[in-house]
Amino acid sequence: MLSVQNLSVDYGTTRVVDDLSLALGADEILMLVGPTGCGKTTILQALAGLIPISGGSIELGAWHASATATVAPEKRNVGMVFQDFALFPHLTVQQNVNFRLKDSHLADHWLELLGLNALRNAKPANLSGGQKQRVALARTLAHEPVFVLLDEPLSNLDAALKDSLRWEIRNALKEAGVPAIWVTHDQEEALSVGDRVGILNRGKLEQIAPPETCFCEPASRFVARFLGEASFIPGRLEQGYVTTDLGSAPGTPVDGATGEVDLLLRPDDVSMHSSGSDSNGTVRWSRYEGGTCLYSVDTDAGCDIKVRVSHENRAAAGERVKLAITTTHPLAVFNRVPT
Repeated sequence: MLSVQNLSVDYGTTRVVDDLSLALGADEILMLVGPTGCGKTTILQALAGLIPISGGSIELGAWHASATATVAPEKRNVGMVFQDFALFPHLTVQQNVNFRLKDSHLADHWLELLGLNALRNAKPANLSGGQKQRVALARTLAHEPVFVLLDEPLSNLDAALKDSLRWEIRNALKEAGVPAIWVTHDQEEALSVGDRVGILNRGKLEQIAPPETCFCEPASRFVARFLGEASFIPGRLEQGYVTTDLGSAPGTPVDGATGEVDLLLRPDDVSMHSSGSDSNGTVRWSRYEGGTCLYSVDTDAGCDIKVRVSHENRAAAGERVKLAITTTHPLAVFNRVPT
C-alpha cells in the first residue's frame, strides 16, 4: 500500500503542497483534480522522487522516503505515463515497450492486451495519438511498477478518443493490479474513472472520497463548484428537509449546517417549464448541449440557478419560466453566507 503522510513541497519560500496525507489500496485508482497551479503535477514528481520534499513521508513496501532520507527515483519502481507520450522516436513500438527489459514475455502480454500487435514494427511518427498513449502505457506496465503515476495522459487527444481510451487505461491498470494516481483537468473523467477522487485547492487536499460522495456531498463550496455546475439557494433546514422558494428537498448538512442555510442545487435537481402567472424566474442565457440544454435562470428571489432540461424544452433569453426542485435524494446543505 502506498502511504503518504503530511507531505509538503516548497519552491523557494512558496509552499506548493501543504500537509498532504493519503493512502492507496492494492489496485486503487485515485484521480487528482484541481485548478491550474494547485500542486497536482508537483505531487506526482515528489512521489516519483524527481523533486525534493520539504516535510512528511512517502512509504511503499520496502522503501520509505522523507525530507532527510531520500530514495532515488530508480529505486522506487514507479511507472509514469505522460501527456506527451515520451516515446523514443527512433525505436519501433516493440522496441519502446521492451526497452531495458530482460524478459520480453510481459511486453508481449501488454502489446496484445492493448491491441498493439499489428503495430509492433511501426515507429512513433506513424502512430495516432491514441496508439502512442497505448504504447506508453504498455511500456510502463511491462516493467512491473509497484505503482503508476499518470500526468494528464489524455489531454492531447480528441474528445471522442478520450472517452474510449480512458476505459482502456483503467482496465489495463486493474488487470495489472497496481495502485495509480491519475492527474486530470477533466472533471467528467475524474468522476467516471476513479475509485476515489481527490480535490486540491492551493496545495491542500480539500476532499478525498468516492466520486459520488464528492459530487453529492462536497466537503466545501469550492469542491461543489469545481466538480460541476453548482447553484446555491437560501432555505431553512428543519428535521432533515430544506424549504426554499423553489420547493423543498431532503438535506445533508455540511460542517453542522442548521437553521438558515444555503442548499446546493445541480442542474439536474431542478425542472423548468414555460409558465405565466405562476412563473418564478427569467431566463438569462441558454447553451445547447446536444441531447440537453443548460439554462441560467434569475429567480424572482434573486438567485442565479442553472438547470438542465431536454433539448426539446426550449426557452429564449428573457422568457418567464417556472422552476421547481424535483430531486428526491438528499442535497448538500451549507451554512448561510451573509450577503
